Amino acid sequence: MNIIDNVKPTEELQALDAAHHLHPFTDTKELNSQGVRVISRANGAWLTDNDGAEILDGMAGLWCVNIGYGRDELAQAAARQMQQLPYYNTFFKTTHPPIVALSARVAELAPAHLNRTFFASSGSEANDTNIRFVRHYWAAQGKPEKRKIISRRNAYHGSSMGSASLGGMQAMHDQGGLPIADIHHIGQPHWWAEGGDMSPEDFGKACARELLEAIETHGEDKIAAFIGEPVQGAGGVIVPPATYWPEIQKICDAHEILLIADEVICGFGRTGNWFGSETYGITPDIMTIAKGLSSGYAPIGGSIISDKVMEVFENTAGEFTHGYTYSGHPVSAAVALENLRILDEEGIVTTAGATTAPYLAQEWRKLGDHPLVGETRVAGMMAAMELTPGKAARAKFDTVGHAGGLCRDAAIAAGLVMRAVGDAMVISPPLIISHSEIDTLVERAWQALDVAQTQLKASGHL
Repeated sequence: MNIIDNVKPTEELQALDAAHHLHPFTDTKELNSQGVRVISRANGAWLTDNDGAEILDGMAGLWCVNIGYGRDELAQAAARQMQQLPYYNTFFKTTHPPIVALSARVAELAPAHLNRTFFASSGSEANDTNIRFVRHYWAAQGKPEKRKIISRRNAYHGSSMGSASLGGMQAMHDQGGLPIADIHHIGQPHWWAEGGDMSPEDFGKACARELLEAIETHGEDKIAAFIGEPVQGAGGVIVPPATYWPEIQKICDAHEILLIADEVICGFGRTGNWFGSETYGITPDIMTIAKGLSSGYAPIGGSIISDKVMEVFENTAGEFTHGYTYSGHPVSAAVALENLRILDEEGIVTTAGATTAPYLAQEWRKLGDHPLVGETRVAGMMAAMELTPGKAARAKFDTVGHAGGLCRDAAIAAGLVMRAVGDAMVISPPLIISHSEIDTLVERAWQALDVAQTQLKASGHL
């Protein structure tokens, strides 16, 4: 039986999926009662479902398809590599040409002080690596007690035991006994939801100074690192006030604390620069990468390590007893290399930052005129809008997520993938989206808002 030739009826695929496939982040009972959406093809910024309906992908898959769908060059790169060397590990004093070339290329693109990458298959694996890495770093210097890592509430750093612990999402912590030991969380710089009467500037500084309070509480001699996304993506595209990151950087610099920038979403053009650290003036000791590294065409992630940290590993740390079977997989490396070539040579990152992102910001902010929208936020090629029953008071709905769910479903019905994070609607389209496609995106988002508003009024939520 071959079901990957896209010829089976949708109902049959839905039945097979319900019988044999367990989905991530899903209420299985609810999903099976409704039936899954079957996506069969994609090109550029557009998806095509199994019944031929075209849907504008406002999320670039999961924040990752930066170059857009349908680039045959990446398929060809994968095929060539599979024919030459489909797999070999990077354990036991061994390497291979694709991972050597990719490591060098990543070092060229990253900030100048970041020159060595430990590869993984995902951002989750990479952030698990970071936990092991920073603790080993301090232990190698005779400071094994420096084990604690400070993160933020509502942050997302992955789904494994370690990376989900780094993340600050309570729903994830409620399942599986998380967080693991020595992970602590401070507040997020989400002014609209939590800023109260403070100005964004004052709120940004206040949030950053929670890190200083954590240092005073736990002790500088016990804290290994602080981790943060330049922009919190899955948390709702939380764009920090301009005062936030400079204060965080100052605090880390003034204390013996490593700074980890989780660039899984922000990296490779998403904020309008190659890395979010450039956009927000962050100088990280470690940078987590994934997603846009291969534009989602092959699974790959990694941790880019600063020269300062690598000096300890090269001179005093001994063996780092950590690794993955697929660390530096040759096919994923070949695909990532071709993806980076296209992003660079076709000027996709440059165009996104100079032209596409400003146009997206201009058009997205018009959604703030809708009665249901309390705030719009934009950071390069990702954006959010907060749904509210009362603009002036920055009010929240009594049932969190209900309005967002209605708006998300209405968007899909209108032919747009737009994600709901609670009652915030977020987008992260392919970097190659055109101005006319942005017009379509905003038009369909407005339609979805109209439908959601009507439904909320009918049900007494407005």
